[in-house]
Amino acid sequence: MVEEEPIMKIETLAVDPSALREEVRNKYRDVANNPRGEFHFHTGRPLAQRLGYDQTVVNAMPDSAVESFAGVANPFLLRTLMRGEKVVDAGSGGGFDSFIAARQVGFEGRVIGIDMVPEMLEKSRETAEQMGLSQVEFIEGILEEMPIEDSWADVVISNGVINLCADKKLVFGELWRVLRPGGRLQFGDIANGKPVPESAVRNIDLWTA
Repeated sequence: MVEEEPIMKIETLAVDPSALREEVRNKYRDVANNPRGEFHFHTGRPLAQRLGYDQTVVNAMPDSAVESFAGVANPFLLRTLMRGEKVVDAGSGGGFDSFIAARQVGFEGRVIGIDMVPEMLEKSRETAEQMGLSQVEFIEGILEEMPIEDSWADVVISNGVINLCADKKLVFGELWRVLRPGGRLQFGDIANGKPVPESAVRNIDLWTA
């Protein structure tokens, strides 16, 4: 009896990942450089209040830590982080959620923010230094290939970024890879409740709009 080789099914993505990343970089470069500009989404302190962040904590932050925030939910409502935990912020943007995480884990913990927009990384690094948050580090990378060792994180947080990735199976594989066994994934994102027309799914402009 001859054993047949399994057939590997290659999934076709709706849009080109590289083209989508460039579109996202262009969009969020503007949010970093001109946070008070006109966007199709909410940003900054009004958004943080709307999403239920602790206003005592937010009000104590400098403008540079909050003004480019463009999340869709509050991942810390799921559970407050514990002192000493190691955290990955997948798609850290201007660093707002990373700074919240740093406050919760304290100087005994560590927070690594991953982002692919150079302007966001520059802003978040400068703000972390300004705030004296030595336990926070920001690294350039993409969610499909995060520069984090296996099983490093106690918690992975993310806020409105996974929906901007073309290959979500690959992204979730990476999220689980960097989590330690028994670790937690706390994220907020956008999901469709109804089928999306094929023409819309393949329209790269609509992915960021």
